[in-house]
Amino acid sequence: MALKWTDTLDIAIELDEKHPDVDPRTVRFTDLMQWVMDLDDFDDVEAHCGERILEAIQMAWIEERE
Repeated sequence: MALKWTDTLDIAIELDEKHPDVDPRTVRFTDLMQWVMDLDDFDDVEAHCGERILEAIQMAWIEERE
């Protein structure tokens, strides 16, 4: 299953598994964008990403931790 920017929950789960020692509240959006694009299952273009999508991914990641 290829992940797209709009798959925020699935991306958050993958990020949580890949970066268990990172507090998602402290991640810069530039790093977050790169980490998402580096996920094995991710297949979308950078141009489709924006601040709102990164915020949604970050919030889903924080909720996944709780």
